[in-house]
Amino acid sequence: MASKQKANVKGSQKTNQNVISKNKGSSGLVNTKKLNPENSVNPDSSNSDNLNTGISEENSKKVANALNQVLADEFVLYTKTLNFHWNIEGRDFHALHLFLDDQYNQLQLIIDSVAERVRKVGHFATGSMKEFLDSASLNEHSGAACVSENMIAELAADHDELIRKTRTLIDDFDEKYNDAGSADFITGIMKEHEKMAWMLRASGPQQMGK
Repeated sequence: MASKQKANVKGSQKTNQNVISKNKGSSGLVNTKKLNPENSVNPDSSNSDNLNTGISEENSKKVANALNQVLADEFVLYTKTLNFHWNIEGRDFHALHLFLDDQYNQLQLIIDSVAERVRKVGHFATGSMKEFLDSASLNEHSGAACVSENMIAELAADHDELIRKTRTLIDDFDEKYNDAGSADFITGIMKEHEKMAWMLRASGPQQMGK
């Protein structure tokens, strides 16, 4: 009985060795593409080729392009908020310094979620400062620190611009591109900016929003 089991083990080992040797190249390494051809991936291709969610490739690309433009503006606003957090001055310095800390952390979460949405629709998110600045509609703030009220007003105006942009994209994503998921997503982003703009105005002088 024991000799029969040994014979079976030797036979299976020989079979496995034959399979492996057929899939080895000249380097002696196993060719995994031959073993699992369905698992081979072209690193230069977009994920959209593998999606079958009812949205056409053309529409998913348009959605991704629009989201990447939002991503660029989000990054510019994040950098500006961080700049003001570092350099803000005035009688309300301490309170506004802490307040802007919360705001730029919220923007960081928004940035991450927008980039993830681009990946979910099957395309690649923008990831360089040059690309962000080339496609953003918001302007950077450069130069020395200014008084607190001016900084807060500038941030609130930038949030307003993003609110207008995302409000337009809600209908575009849903009606033009047949992507209800992205329409729902961008609605949530718009609401976040509405809240942040409200909090900015509530933290400054009454004339700030006028």
